[in-house]
Parts: sequence; structure tokens; C-alpha cells
Amino acid sequence: MAQTIEVPTDAELLQAQADLWRHNLYYLSSMGLRCAVELEIPTAIHRLGGAASLLDLMSALSLPSVKMPFLRRVMRVLVTSGVFAADNDSGSEAIYCLTPLSRILVHGVVADEHHSQKYFVLGVTSPHYTEAAMGLASWFKKDHEPPVPSPFEDICGVPLCDDRTPLLDKELDDVVTQGLAAHDNLGIATVMRECHDLFKGLDSLTDCGGGDGTTARAIIKAYPHIKCTVLDLPKVVDKAPADGVVTYVAACATLLER
Repeated sequence: MAQTIEVPTDAELLQAQADLWRHNLYYLSSMGLRCAVELEIPTAIHRLGGAASLLDLMSALSLPSVKMPFLRRVMRVLVTSGVFAADNDSGSEAIYCLTPLSRILVHGVVADEHHSQKYFVLGVTSPHYTEAAMGLASWFKKDHEPPVPSPFEDICGVPLCDDRTPLLDKELDDVVTQGLAAHDNLGIATVMRECHDLFKGLDSLTDCGGGDGTTARAIIKAYPHIKCTVLDLPKVVDKAPADGVVTYVAACATLLER
């Protein structure tokens, strides 16, 4: 086996070092986003009229004054990653504004087509998910018997989005269920406007993993003649509205994955 290696040029070495830092620190953006969602910073900025200084946020979030320099660092990371925008042209303290990304993280508002993605963020950045990601190398080394479990199932003992998930962590199951529903419903109005021809000629359709039926209801609203059925886990179907607009059918997780 070769014991030598090609030496990068100075320019390549500097770029490689920058890329290494970028890849290794990417998770800080995800964790910063989770922090902002848990503190409800997007919602605070919205309630402050769509723009807020660091002092405004500290007051609105009731944070200890000693944490102000650290909040500034988190906001700087999130501005760089496009979660927020910052106006500091005047040279004074930055004024933070919402971007399209952070607007869909505003929680507790009522507006057409607004489905807050708060729980989607909390679900995919949860300790259970990140622990599974941290164990990828160990998972690859294991000689599993088919069917091969996902890294999440291998560590946690249950599959993702399964009837048994509440036994692992009821709070996680609630968060993931709400997150998936919000994610699935986010763009349906846009789809109906931009891709409405997709539904022409249909008399019925089944939405697999359709959650509370919001997507199906949007389709029925645009095409009243289409009969929509939602196929989802029993725990989801049990909580679905029984108004006869959408037909709900309970199914096991294995069937939904096919």
C-alpha cells in the first residue's frame, strides 16, 4: 500500500481547511435554529412588528442580561445561514428581521396557508435523532439480519413514526406527529395553484400518511367531486375529525412504508 500522498498546493490547503471547518461546524446552525425555535425568537420578532434589536429580544424573551453577548453570537450564525436578516448599515446595533424561512417558524398565529414548522424543527433536531446520527459508524459495522433496521431503530428499539414510538418517548412522538403534519401541509395551496392540472380527471385518491387530512381537504375544496381517503397510523386516525369530508383508514407502519 502506498505510503506517500499528494501534497496540496497552498491554495488547495487553505480551501481544504476552510471546508473542514465548515463541515465540522455545520451542526451549530442546526442547533442554533433549534435554540431559536425553543426560545420562540421568530414569534417574538413577529410580535415586535417584524423587526427587533438584541435588547428588544432580550426583554421580550425575559433572558438574563449576562446572556446578551451569547444571543448576539447565535443570531449572527442564524443571519449567516439565512434564518434571519440583519440591518446594521447605520453602524449601530443590528436590527433583526424575519426572512421567508423564519416566517414559517412563527408560532401561534392564525392565517390562511400558514402552517408553523416549529415542531418539524424540534423533531428532526431532537436528542433521539441526533444520537442516531452520531452512531452511524457503529451502525455500518454491525452485521444485521434482514430486514436491516434504520440507525434510529437500532439505537432506540422502535422504528421512526411507528405505533410503538410513544412507548419510547411520548413527547417525541407528539412533536414528530405535529411536525410531519405541518411539513406535509405547508405547500399544498401552492401545489393547487401551480399544478392544478395534476388532479384533473381524478375521481378519487388516497393520501398515504395524510395526517389530519388538511392536504386532502385542500384538494376537496378545489375539486369537490374527488373522494379523498387518508391512510395513516391508528393513533393519527383516532384523532382525525369525523365530519365525513375525508375518509380515514388506519394502517400499520409497514404498510405505509411500501
